[in-house]
Amino acid sequence: MLTASARPFDPRIVLDGIRRWVEIETPTDAPDQVNKLAAMVADGYRDLPATIERVAGRSGCGDHIVARSSWGQQQPGILVLSHLDTVHPLGFIERLPFHVEGDSAFGPGIYDMKGGAYLAFHAFRELCASGETSPLGITHLYVSDEEIGSPTSRALIEAEGHKAKYVLVTEPARDGGKIVTSRKGVARFEVFIKGVPSHAGTRPEDGRSAIRELGNVIQTLEAMNDLARGVTVNVGVVKGGTKPNVIPEEAYAEVDMRVATIANADELVPKILNLTSNTEGVSVKVTGELNRPPFEKSSAGTALFEHAKKLAAEIGFELHDSYSGGGSDGNFTAPFAATLDGLGVDGQGAHTHYEQMYISSIEPRTRLLHRLYQTLR
Repeated sequence: MLTASARPFDPRIVLDGIRRWVEIETPTDAPDQVNKLAAMVADGYRDLPATIERVAGRSGCGDHIVARSSWGQQQPGILVLSHLDTVHPLGFIERLPFHVEGDSAFGPGIYDMKGGAYLAFHAFRELCASGETSPLGITHLYVSDEEIGSPTSRALIEAEGHKAKYVLVTEPARDGGKIVTSRKGVARFEVFIKGVPSHAGTRPEDGRSAIRELGNVIQTLEAMNDLARGVTVNVGVVKGGTKPNVIPEEAYAEVDMRVATIANADELVPKILNLTSNTEGVSVKVTGELNRPPFEKSSAGTALFEHAKKLAAEIGFELHDSYSGGGSDGNFTAPFAATLDGLGVDGQGAHTHYEQMYISSIEPRTRLLHRLYQTLR
């Protein structure tokens, strides 16, 4: 029988659980590894009043796990969003093994976001151990592909989000424990340019340089940057040509755009998709889309933050909100459900060789999730 812990939010117990998840490496492109962790996550619910649905992976990604409380599923409830995948390649744990130095615990994906995912699981476990049922049903969705834009889980996230009244996202905290109440939207594009090859020395006049035209396109894209409006456009990858003595026939670029509002996206996405060539005989084709809509502040989201801030004060810490230029799965739900992001562990070094979480953040942030479960109505 499940019983409450003597000290429900003991950081040592929680950290041991996080360690077990961290020590299973889960790069997005290693679905067998992701599924190994998914099985461990599912096993964690077997003695709880919850049902487990395992959604088979596709397109080279791992499975998704949907854990639902046995109560409250007949009305809009709480959706918790987490991801199991990390950016670190297999074997990275040899470079960054799980270890503790002072207040920091290190390991691949420990900050982004296995620490936060485990906090939400542990808070649910302690809720069940106390014999409570929260006012609203709780659904915890663990996806396998967030780090590549959630291509196979987006429909599932949106479907579950439409059933929810509140969405809690366990992405890591920002800047000393801040949570996230808005994020930029993310768009990705590919640019394909086709020119005419010729000998660069004997017949340059017969050629039409795809790389030269790419230069024109890059200048057009860079001119769209507008920091005052929160718009950033970055040409992050360029390729082209075959030999230095050949007028290049082909060129290619990959582009990242971030926008603060859906109005920005509605204006700029078509502009980028409709880019044309300035050079006769050269074609420009652009493909892509808004991958994650902007997570804009809403009255419902603001009310949810104010509720969380009040709970944090009761627990004993001050909660501040922040704005992030990065996207998360919360971007998908924020347009239609009150969404609060960055509820995971505090730390630093996401995606780096020194990724770490602060052990001191475990207890207050697990308590906050627990109190959100207890009080949201």
